[in-house]
Amino acid sequence: MKAGLVGYSLVGKTTLFNALTALQKGSSVAPGHANIGAIKVPDARVDALAAIYRPRKKTYAEMLFVDVPGPRAKGSGLDAESIKALGDADAFCLVLGAFAADAGLSSALQQLRDFDAELVLADLGLVEKRLDRLRKEHGKTGSEYHELARLAEHLGAAQPLRTMRWSDAEEKEMSRFQFLSRRAMLVAVNVAEEAAASPVSPELASEAKKLGAEALVFCAAVEAEIAQLDPKDQGEFLESLGLSEPARARFIRAAYKLLDLISFFTVGEDEVKAWTIRRGDRAPRAAGKIHSDLERGFIRAEVVHYQDFMACGSEAKARHEGKLRLEGKEYVVQDGDIINFRFAV
Repeated sequence: MKAGLVGYSLVGKTTLFNALTALQKGSSVAPGHANIGAIKVPDARVDALAAIYRPRKKTYAEMLFVDVPGPRAKGSGLDAESIKALGDADAFCLVLGAFAADAGLSSALQQLRDFDAELVLADLGLVEKRLDRLRKEHGKTGSEYHELARLAEHLGAAQPLRTMRWSDAEEKEMSRFQFLSRRAMLVAVNVAEEAAASPVSPELASEAKKLGAEALVFCAAVEAEIAQLDPKDQGEFLESLGLSEPARARFIRAAYKLLDLISFFTVGEDEVKAWTIRRGDRAPRAAGKIHSDLERGFIRAEVVHYQDFMACGSEAKARHEGKLRLEGKEYVVQDGDIINFRFAV
């Protein structure tokens, strides 16, 4: 999963990127460029399974963050590099600067509205260009034309596409356009240190919800300091600020919820590994996350849920008690499933 960190200049976006990706002291990334960093997704289930199997390798799921250059100010628009980087992201994390003592909230609200308007305008330009071509070639006919016309009306009312209901057929037909305002969006409000443990203001939470987004609060300066601390020293520092955990953990949970992601596991003496898929994915698609051959030649999946496995204590006992079962192509993978795929190519 790849999330694009976006926002206007001087809001603390690159500071947050450095903290999230836990760069070592003395290193940093350059503002103004599309930098990429990875976060390993903490998962106690991986640790517990590794303690049983004692594998040569233990692999957590990963989340990629891209520090995307954004427009410097309202109306300056998104340049080609930014649009390409945004198009490659599964979701956006919009960083808002709300650390000014006098106008922090009003500034953050305006940044949110302005940036979402940039995404809407970029999509509207794409839709109108395609509609113009369709009119010239085929007139006002065809399912693509009528669907795009519906999108144009929605965008023309300054509404992002993530607030619009789409059928499965429409999702499939429109997926090739990579609409930016269709992407899931997490709003990260960068506040002053004294407000780091405060909840999101009702005004910002309401505005984010209206735009189909979710919001959380963090302090970039604090997170940068946490990232440089030894893990054993982080707890005391967090407690002194009234925080229970670094923003990194909250970001990951919020992103998983926003994108409706879950994890399944493969286990063995060689490796215990977490894999990320969308909730609702069936067994063959989950197999394809490991290798395309597994999806193409899928036969069956041997499945035991993590909780059942831990209650039994071993694969043999889980099998004996009927907790390990065979599932076919229509099986919907559940969060925490431990799976061994059978395939033939």
